[in-house]
Amino acid sequence: MTRLPTDTTNTGVAQHLSRLAGFAVSADARPARLGFLGAALLTIGGLGAGSTRLHDPLLESLHLSWLRFGHGLVLSSILLWAGVATMLIAWLWLGRRVIDRTAGEYTMVATTGFWLAPLLLSVPLFSRDTYSYLAQGALLRDGFDPYVVGPVQNPNILLDNVSPIWTTTTAPYGPAFILVAKFVTMLVGDDVVAGTMLLRLCMLPGLVLLIWATQRVARHIGASPATALWVCVLNPLVIIHLMGGVHNEMLMVGLMMAGIALAFRRHPVWGVGLIAMAVAVKATAGLALPFVVWVWTRQLRDRHGHPPVRAFALATAASMAILAAVFAVMSWLAGVGLGWLSALAAGNVKIINWLTVPTAAANLINGIGGLLFPVNFYGVLEITRIIGILTIVIALPLLWWRYRHTDREALIGISLAMAVVVLFVPAALPWYYTWPLAVAAALIQTRPAIAVTAGLSTWIMVMWKPDGAHGMYSWAHVLLTTACAAAAWYALYHAPEAPVETDSRPSVS
Repeated sequence: MTRLPTDTTNTGVAQHLSRLAGFAVSADARPARLGFLGAALLTIGGLGAGSTRLHDPLLESLHLSWLRFGHGLVLSSILLWAGVATMLIAWLWLGRRVIDRTAGEYTMVATTGFWLAPLLLSVPLFSRDTYSYLAQGALLRDGFDPYVVGPVQNPNILLDNVSPIWTTTTAPYGPAFILVAKFVTMLVGDDVVAGTMLLRLCMLPGLVLLIWATQRVARHIGASPATALWVCVLNPLVIIHLMGGVHNEMLMVGLMMAGIALAFRRHPVWGVGLIAMAVAVKATAGLALPFVVWVWTRQLRDRHGHPPVRAFALATAASMAILAAVFAVMSWLAGVGLGWLSALAAGNVKIINWLTVPTAAANLINGIGGLLFPVNFYGVLEITRIIGILTIVIALPLLWWRYRHTDREALIGISLAMAVVVLFVPAALPWYYTWPLAVAAALIQTRPAIAVTAGLSTWIMVMWKPDGAHGMYSWAHVLLTTACAAAAWYALYHAPEAPVETDSRPSVS
């Protein structure tokens, strides 16, 4: 009798493995196999063309350091971009199957595993942020406050790989993530390779939570879970940037979406608690909290009979108490305060690219206006960024008040709030766009919306370079990127849809 649970568990595992093996050799797995090839090419090409270390004894010991220079770098770049192209094609192929309703949830989840497996072994891709994370974790490990000093105050081998722009910048991340980074550096010391691998594994719970939550949120509002998974889990911005690039957004987005899903399922205390943990990773998740207060308010009103004003007051007070408790515990464990809040704006203003409206507007004014009269670019940039901040300050309360009536409206409100923030903050990076995508995934269900998502995601993916730079100042790169995005949009906009089911039975008069 005592062996029954073990036997049952073993049988369950065997069934899952058998199903996965059957899927792997089936026709349904063709996009999964193609994406696996693309991820393998990315991993191999990344050894030379990714966001590699400045000094890499591992490559030298394997006699592969030639991949980073001259003809070796050209070969690595070709392999890496071939991997990106292959993964994009696989994603679009799967997108066509989403549109014609021939791909289900299991296909999406299993495909995620196929595409992710090779990337677990890759160097950081399209960003050097991983090295900053490790250096900030080492600061806390070695007795420094990462909210007071930058990595430059703690010279070690980790500092050699941090982008110069971030060496003097204090950490803009919450205490929960700083604890994760400290934990990694305590285990591996200053070993960059082992630290990168372990830090990527620490992002996996975020991906698992995102998969779990996306399906449940989609079902809750009557949407297709498979389509939602395609939008926000298999999206190259998530698989390649968040997991391949090892970004803490993976943890933030997963925790936030799990919190939203639990709030919708009438577990608001746990939901708010997970959103608070997401805020303790990165502050952006806090945009979801005011909308979840509306969700909790409706539940108190409808299930417990509280008057609207009392229900709102109780939901607000309880949410703030949970948020404060989570931060008190996380800050106490990390031994830090709230200094990371001031670092949010300080770090952002150092980035200048075309991914936000204020910076794009300043670049256009400088480029076009400069042909006619003298333009002070930084003066214009300061003004456009102030206008952007004012836009956010005005838009967020209006969105919060407008989208308060139903759970679906709450999801729309959070999506729009995050989109406004990403578009109008002083500066953004490609993986920032995963914030609104994750929340809006259950809302992006029609063919035109899916096609637009494919085009925009492809544009952002191709515009960024493997070493973390961008190609926005090269007309050739911009035109090539735009052509790829247009092709992605076209491939899905003209994809055949599933036939409408009709009742062929004869009518009875």
